[in-house]
Amino acid sequence: MPQLVTVADELRQAADHGRVCALAAQGHRDLQRGLAAHPALFAAEGPFDATLTSSIALAIAFSAPWCDAAELRLTNRAVLWGFALDWQVDRLATSAAELDRLVQGQLLVADGAPAATTDPLGQFLAGLRADLAAVPAFATLGGAWLAAVERTLAAMRREWHWKAGVRDHLRPPPTLAEYLGNADNLACTVVNVAHWIRTGGADTPARLDRLVVASDAVQRALRLVNDLSTYERDLRWGDLNAIMLVDDRSVVEQDLTRLVGQATDLIDELRADCPREAAYLARQLGYTTGFYRSTDFWGVS
Repeated sequence: MPQLVTVADELRQAADHGRVCALAAQGHRDLQRGLAAHPALFAAEGPFDATLTSSIALAIAFSAPWCDAAELRLTNRAVLWGFALDWQVDRLATSAAELDRLVQGQLLVADGAPAATTDPLGQFLAGLRADLAAVPAFATLGGAWLAAVERTLAAMRREWHWKAGVRDHLRPPPTLAEYLGNADNLACTVVNVAHWIRTGGADTPARLDRLVVASDAVQRALRLVNDLSTYERDLRWGDLNAIMLVDDRSVVEQDLTRLVGQATDLIDELRADCPREAAYLARQLGYTTGFYRSTDFWGVS
């Protein structure tokens, strides 16, 4: 006989949802302050509206509901940096030379150089790096974060050149395997590394390599989750999308099933000695999959 859900059960469940939403509300307000502090970067006519920042805060709060707002502040801002970087690479960089300057500037700032006063994206990253560098674990794990930043920038640059080559009829589009191998352009693992530096314990340095492997698997799956939901928008914007690289959408759907299985296996392997990190990755994968069934983070058509 099925067990009946009591009113007390519903009250507890609703109270827990309310607590997580309150955590997201705090994150949303902080992100809005971040937007207000960088008006040259987050222009009102761009995609950086209140819906984007609330969506980011909700995603992070539901991925790590055991954290408090102070712990998630850096993670939220790391996600926002990823969106700002993606926008500048995809929509604002009009030449290879301009792209190279953008990438090189971000690399220098991530490595500790001061941002130029004419570089609003660099200034935002400098603030993020300063917050991260204030965490004691950064002394040991800062190199891992810098490596993740480098991978993200290289992947975004690579996709830019892929799109330019296809647009100008200089090269065929990448294969689906090549495209998935470039999933760092989603800027998921770079955020996760920052999150673990900020919230991890004394054993995080010994486990970070394994966490990154699992995060990369989640990132590849989420690359396809994103593409299956944003195909029409990507067509309008002239962006690459996994569906464009195959003859049948079902190929991407089948690949997503395979990638989710791989990610799930890796997460399960972490549960014994990294339970909180494993839960974070599982919730990240599940929440984002559910989110993209109905809407998108970007607020522009």
